[in-house]
Amino acid sequence: MDATDGTDGTDGTDEEFRSLAHRLRDEAGGSPAYERLLTVQDHDELAAVLTGPGQALWAREIAAFRLGIAGDRRAFEALVLLLNHRDPERCVSAAHALSRLGDPRTPKAAAALATNELRVAYALLPVRLLAWLRAPESVPALITVLERRLAVGDPHWRVGVACAEGLGALGDPRARPVLEAARAHPRLAAAAAEALRRLPARG
Repeated sequence: MDATDGTDGTDGTDEEFRSLAHRLRDEAGGSPAYERLLTVQDHDELAAVLTGPGQALWAREIAAFRLGIAGDRRAFEALVLLLNHRDPERCVSAAHALSRLGDPRTPKAAAALATNELRVAYALLPVRLLAWLRAPESVPALITVLERRLAVGDPHWRVGVACAEGLGALGDPRARPVLEAARAHPRLAAAAAEALRRLPARG
């Protein structure tokens, strides 16, 4: 049975799951555990992978993703670690699973990751997740991160663009000052201008 043919116990139309399975196939190196983890229906077995010693990263990622998609909050800690991983593809998969998990701790964790300046190089997906979550933590965190990206010569402008896009999507007028400031920065200007157009008109 092909583990990505829609009989894997997750949503068979979930392209992110298909992408994850394809990406990790080579990393798994032919391990029989690969097919098992993609198809097993027992959540306890998946959760055991997250806590068991000596488990490969690819195995933990599959288990965490599948539990997250299923709304099993035992995946939370593993997904948060993957959200801030140096591998962008792992971050994408973790953000997708966290968006489906429904754990109330997710916004606070995403905000902490996004605003950790020591890890700003890996903040892109936490920023995008915050915008998607539309949580109380989202706007203050995105404003904070975008303000930091306004420094002359800041190399993390893509994170700044994502912040501006997120603030535009959220439409919160508290973002107006930082978005107006961002229009003066060439790499942020277009996203900031578009975000400003999406904010409610000044009363």
